[in-house]
Amino acid sequence: MINTPGCLFVISAPSGAGKTSLVKALLQANLDLNLSISHTTRPLRPGEVDGRDYHFVNIDVFKQMLFNEEFLESAEVYGNYYGTSRQWIDEATESGKNILLEIDCQGAKQIKRTFPESIGIFILPPSIDALATRLKMRAQDNDDIIKKRLAAAREEISHIGEFDYVIVNHHFDEALNDLTSIVRAAYLNTNRQLIKHKTLITQLC
Repeated sequence: MINTPGCLFVISAPSGAGKTSLVKALLQANLDLNLSISHTTRPLRPGEVDGRDYHFVNIDVFKQMLFNEEFLESAEVYGNYYGTSRQWIDEATESGKNILLEIDCQGAKQIKRTFPESIGIFILPPSIDALATRLKMRAQDNDDIIKKRLAAAREEISHIGEFDYVIVNHHFDEALNDLTSIVRAAYLNTNRQLIKHKTLITQLC
């Protein structure tokens, strides 16, 4: 069995759609996935750990990394900067690791230009009212920030056509099942299977 390049999954969603919870559950589903840890300039939130949730850096360090072209993609979101390590993604996928990126639409578009074979997945909330309720229940932002997030959600959703798959997160278990099915199907892609099982296929032919 020949080692094949790893799959690159890119998951995006408006804030409050449940993306983080779905990604966490997906990573616990024994699907041989590795989460890409982004760099960010935003402060830690309660319960977060540097190096596990994000690589937390100050603005000067981030700008130097940006100048050195160390990021595969980068974006400014609500005054904070985020970026994905180019070297880590290249080395991981080349070694056969399957990578999961949890990023916004700006970053997803940049990734697609560099990795056209990447698999883009967009998570939708069941309604704008449900999204507003979820944002309020998180108790992480004030009303002004929530209004900005709702406005940003509409703009992000306008890019939905740039993704390969769309999942509506109305019922968590169903959304997770849909997400798992996409990952499993990607592993069984014909081109990947032709490489992975080249010897077997040659023998059978």
